[in-house]
Amino acid sequence: MSSLMLTLYVLMWPAIAAGVMVLLCVCLYKDIRKAKKEGTELV
Repeated sequence: MSSLMLTLYVLMWPAIAAGVMVLLCVCLYKDIRKAKKEGTELV
């Protein structure tokens, strides 16, 4: 395995984890806005 491929493989997982974290934060933000608009609690 070339060093470039190994580097890309190692860097791929933090990028995927960061993408999932951003997705979760965006969905949470949308849920908070919706709950405020409807006057309900989030939990």
